[in-house]
Amino acid sequence: MRYVLLIYGDETAGTGATDEEQRAELTAWFAYDDAVRDAGKLLGGEALHPTATATTVRVQVGSTLTSDGPFAETKEQLGGFYVIEAVDLDEAIAWAARMPDLHGGAVEVRPVMEFERP
Repeated sequence: MRYVLLIYGDETAGTGATDEEQRAELTAWFAYDDAVRDAGKLLGGEALHPTATATTVRVQVGSTLTSDGPFAETKEQLGGFYVIEAVDLDEAIAWAARMPDLHGGAVEVRPVMEFERP
């Protein structure tokens, strides 16, 4: 079954990190990427630019409305995601738990809906 691991956190956490600290964090994330890929579980995933670059789209009465920024004001922002193949929820949770330091953030694990085309 496919699962999405949605990574939420304070996008300003770590902004005061030194170059050495930033390199160490990236190294940890690259190692996690390699582990998921080497296990044959990785289907996709990306890091996202900060929420200041987001555009929200709504369609109301046939008109497309856009606004700058994220959909909702929250303490934690969606910073990235992985799509993995896991046997079950327990395995997906185990992969989420292996992620490097999230600076107090969280990972939402959600199964992907599977549809059969008519």
